[in-house]
Amino acid sequence: MDKVRRVSSENGVVIFSKSSCCLCYTVSILLQELGVTPFIYEIDKDPDGKEIEKALIKLGCNTPVLAVFIGGNFMGSTNEIMSLHLRGSLIPLIKPYHHAAY
Repeated sequence: MDKVRRVSSENGVVIFSKSSCCLCYTVSILLQELGVTPFIYEIDKDPDGKEIEKALIKLGCNTPVLAVFIGGNFMGSTNEIMSLHLRGSLIPLIKPYHHAAY
């Protein structure tokens, strides 16, 4: 749990994923098109990956990957991120982390 909290709070926008996750790529591209470069943490490349998966589930993630954090807060998986975007609520959340003016 500590590693999840540390990584998510030290980076503005974080995607916890597995290297084979195609949905991670989709969400990452969406965020990049909106002006944010997310930090992608591939848990299958971490020896503590199983513990990270358990921590993500405890935080409310339905599946251990794809889990998106913005400003240290768990925002959800692909469905939640896409819903936020369609409602117009995603851009205000990621605005502080833009690498260029949007």
